[in-house]
Parts: sequence; structure tokens; C-alpha cells
Amino acid sequence: MDERVKTTMVAVATLEYDAELMLRVKEGDSASFALLLEKYRLPVIHFLYRMVQNHGVSEELGQEVFLRVYRSRTSYEPTAKFTTWLFRIATHLALNWLRDGKNEKGQERLDDDSGAAPSRDVADRKPTVEYTLIKESRLDEVRRAVALLPEKQRAAVLMHKYEEMEYTQIAAVLNCSESAVKSLLFRAYETLRSRLAHMA
Repeated sequence: MDERVKTTMVAVATLEYDAELMLRVKEGDSASFALLLEKYRLPVIHFLYRMVQNHGVSEELGQEVFLRVYRSRTSYEPTAKFTTWLFRIATHLALNWLRDGKNEKGQERLDDDSGAAPSRDVADRKPTVEYTLIKESRLDEVRRAVALLPEKQRAAVLMHKYEEMEYTQIAAVLNCSESAVKSLLFRAYETLRSRLAHMA
């Protein structure tokens, strides 16, 4: 069987599985909600962190996303992919938080991984200190350039590159047309190319 067909079948099965779980939640099955929470909690929090650039706020907003999912369970209808609906809620919360000026100027650094899992040390394969510093510096510069994008462009880039969402999903989340998403991404990538041209 063609690899694309297999991938499509897995994607459809996942879509149906997530929608089925949410329909079970609608009927009062808390175990199904726990499965959805376990599956999507970290991706949602990572997306929110990249939007708001603050670990504590992204955790709080992540809790609010799933609280809203749970509160909306009785009105849920699987008219779109579950992830589209979920990331629409997350995006709206992040944009509202950013617009309301709740973001403090003393934000945590984007490369702060103090809460991350411990790193593995591999003997003799460890990159040099210089290489590590250069890589960290470049990553930090890219993160800062993404963070400086206008809110909708930033959200579109994060969903496109980090969450690997399709244009149709991003359009549904941002409540705009596919062509508007393509335009947002084009402008965002042009801005990033310009800001990061010295790194090429």
C-alpha cells in the first residue's frame, strides 16, 4: 500500500478517534476526557508558551483551554477536526491575553529549559562549547524574531511550523480564509527572512 494512503488512513482514524472521544465526553464519560487531556495537554501548552513566552501563563492558559473544552462538551459537534477546535480555543485565549496587556515585560527567556527533562550526556559525541553557544544564540535569535511578529502572523507560523497544521486547519482556528492564512504566512516568512538574513 502506498505510504501516503497509509498516512491518510492513520490521520482519518485519529480524527475519528478524537471526535469519538469528545462525543463520549459529551455523554458524560470522564475517562475519555482524561485521554484527550493526556494526548493534547503538552502540545497545547507548548503552543501557548510560544505565543505568550511565559511558562506560568502558558500553564494557566492551558488549564483554561481544557476547562473550556469540558464546559463546552454538551454543545460539541464534530463539524471540524477536534484539534482545529482545540487550537482555536488556545489561540483565542493567547491573543486575548496578549491584547489585554497582561504580558509582563519581565518575561522568561524562550530558551529557559529549567523545567525540562534532564539532558542525556553521551561520551565523545558532545558538541563543542563553541558549537553549542552558536546554536543557542541562533535559536534565541530565531525565537526573538518570531516573537516580534504581529500576533496573527506569529500564531499562523507557530501552528504551521511547530504544530504542523494544514492551511485549512489554521484558517479555521484563526477564523479566516485559506488565502488569508497563506498571505499571513508569506508576510511572516518574508519578515523573518529579512530579519535573519545575516544568518544565511
